[in-house]
Amino acid sequence: MATDSSQQRYYRAPCPGCGAPVEFRSAQSTHAVCPYCQSTVVRQGETLARTGKMAELFDDFSPLQLFATGRIQDQPFTLVGRLQYSYEGGRWTEWIAALDGERTGILSEDNGAFVFSLPHTLQREAPDSAELRVGATTAFNGQSYTVASNEQVRLVSAQGELPRLPELGRPFAVIELRSDQGLVLSLDYDTQPPGAYLGRSVQLEDLQLTGLRDESAKEEKGRSFNCPNCGSPVTVNFAESKSITCRACNSIIDLTQGIGGELRHAEQHEPVQPLIPVGTTGQLQGAQWQVVGFQHRMGVAPGDDEHFGWNEYLLYNKKRGFSFLVDAEDGWSLVKPTTGAPTMAESGSRATYLGKVYQQQYAYNAETTYVAGEFYWQVERGQKSFNRDFASGTALLSMERSANELTWSSGSKIDSAAVAAAFKLDGKKDMFKRGDALPVSAAGKLGCGTIILIIVVIIILLIILSTCTSSSGGSRSSGGSYGGYSSGGGHK
Repeated sequence: MATDSSQQRYYRAPCPGCGAPVEFRSAQSTHAVCPYCQSTVVRQGETLARTGKMAELFDDFSPLQLFATGRIQDQPFTLVGRLQYSYEGGRWTEWIAALDGERTGILSEDNGAFVFSLPHTLQREAPDSAELRVGATTAFNGQSYTVASNEQVRLVSAQGELPRLPELGRPFAVIELRSDQGLVLSLDYDTQPPGAYLGRSVQLEDLQLTGLRDESAKEEKGRSFNCPNCGSPVTVNFAESKSITCRACNSIIDLTQGIGGELRHAEQHEPVQPLIPVGTTGQLQGAQWQVVGFQHRMGVAPGDDEHFGWNEYLLYNKKRGFSFLVDAEDGWSLVKPTTGAPTMAESGSRATYLGKVYQQQYAYNAETTYVAGEFYWQVERGQKSFNRDFASGTALLSMERSANELTWSSGSKIDSAAVAAAFKLDGKKDMFKRGDALPVSAAGKLGCGTIILIIVVIIILLIILSTCTSSSGGSRSSGGSYGGYSSGGGHK
């Protein structure tokens, strides 16, 4: 039967499996999962037909839950359903948002952030999924996109009411395309023609959400286990974690299949000691961040034999998601994954994102050599990618390409003293200094005569060097790499 409420008209009918009431708050919803017996039902007019039984949800420890409400572009919405998917790199959740009874959107995770998407009508037929190779560019509805990921995914569970319900466990392709204006276009090949959804990045705090999951109600059961290598206790602190390291033996443990079964692991020797310990909290750019992961990486330019290294700290803030604090010899930087995909010149010499042009600084092959802490992607020692680093003044942009994914990060340089102060490590601030540090304070203590003398000496040395060398070969600073990250799959 149809029922009127103060907010909108909704439908309620008895579950054909157990007789309990099943409600439909959105006119776009065709399927639902009975909250009592987990039967999957399809709406047929004023009655429901049972089509099967849904698998149990995995607890993603999300702050979101059914019937939470919020606002997007000043329009109210209610979360009425969710779909949980798995792919080679892990799992993710999509929440179904009923906007006004007639439209539904999707609030989904995007590399530790969130994207709000709406159904999108394509003006041309979507090509076969195999034709959309990672890194390729294409256009839909007059907008140019870069293919960011091409994954085979499976529905593993669902809850609430849904505008569509892919067959449980059947693999299908999901293609994610991104534009240089920050747009995300997802093509889901569980139907023919494929479903298309267009969205942008959002911050949970900007959605004015109410009715969120109570922090104290989260069950931490099953989030601790014994290391499969040494037997020491290991505790997983974040729902998004796909990998974690044992603090006792440094083994990397794969969490992509959950922690109830046999855990794959890989031993690590010769550990690298992070300057900022994992677990430390600090205040950067107006937000409180916690260091949840650390990785040391090595790079080498194609055709070169000179290797260089840098460190990356994975930072977490509940409302802002994940960011990366990068420690390279030429300075510190704070970056985070971009929602869109910059446009890169065919030669790779420059990239454009959100109207700003960045010039390429370095291009190199990168490899992860040591990790510690928790990571929201499946990290492995020996993980390889090809990277390009771009800059426009203090603004930074980085591309990282692996076999199945193309990811971009953007951010800016940050003063080393500010990093030390942020994490209350002022006593070690000298250890934070890098190649970008200028001796301004020292110069202020010198007299004018001394400064003039130094300038004269430098000019004389330059003249001597110019007469002794007929040509000068360029070389890249080994610390100039700003590494980005490997997300291990960033669908939605």
